[in-house]
Amino acid sequence: MNDNAYIKLIEEISLNAWPSHKMELYDGWLIRFSHNYTHRTNSVTQVGASLIPVEEKIAYCEKIYENYHTPSIFKISPLLDPSFDRLLQDKGYEIQHITEVMTMDFRDFHPYPSVSAEYEYYGRNSGLPSFIVYPEDIIVFLQDRITDEWIHSLFRLNGTTNPTLRRIVPSMFKAIPKETIVASIEIDGRMVASGLGIMDRGHVGLYAIYVDASCRHKNFARAICSAILTEAQKKNADRAYLQVVQGNTYAKHLYSTLGFRDFYTYWFRVK
Repeated sequence: MNDNAYIKLIEEISLNAWPSHKMELYDGWLIRFSHNYTHRTNSVTQVGASLIPVEEKIAYCEKIYENYHTPSIFKISPLLDPSFDRLLQDKGYEIQHITEVMTMDFRDFHPYPSVSAEYEYYGRNSGLPSFIVYPEDIIVFLQDRITDEWIHSLFRLNGTTNPTLRRIVPSMFKAIPKETIVASIEIDGRMVASGLGIMDRGHVGLYAIYVDASCRHKNFARAICSAILTEAQKKNADRAYLQVVQGNTYAKHLYSTLGFRDFYTYWFRVK
């Protein structure tokens, strides 16, 4: 598979992995709206061929987002003609959230070695262990579905306090149409680290990797990622991908040591 074909695949499965609150397909452009929860779920992504003139389409999208009372945002990937990016620049759109996509062949995977795993088969048909133990008594709990408790703990970790987002985002998580591996680390019954693996077409995507500020640099993120990736591999995934905001050097170092390599970069143009 050539690079452009593989970029197209990653773009498709990452769209599947992260549904928006509202979506509209418009002449090959996917207009996504989620009350500004993330740029990815609140932007225009080009997914097919276009027939309508581009200036007319941009104006249409701007009107849609104006009605939603949010900025117009367009995702710019390497699959697009560079002239579209220049056109938006000329219209006063600025670059935000430069994002680096990393991929990994599982033959290059270097997991954090686990100590043991506990399997409790009652009520669990996913084949996942209930938890995996790592050095320094790090225990990663695993589930096969996203629960309200996990989502609300995630809100605390990523600082989501807006009442509208706390109302709509749970339905976005629950709209994910693919098999999930949900990970957490708890201290005294309180989630201090999270992770989400989403399976699709022989791949697993890593999402929602957060660690409480009081627990950083203790290998919690390494354990979370290793647990998800190890279980995904058992489910016949042979490749993994993730997206990290440019400049997050600590995360990039972690992912590189696990076996991920840079693949391509995308960014957003914001009015």
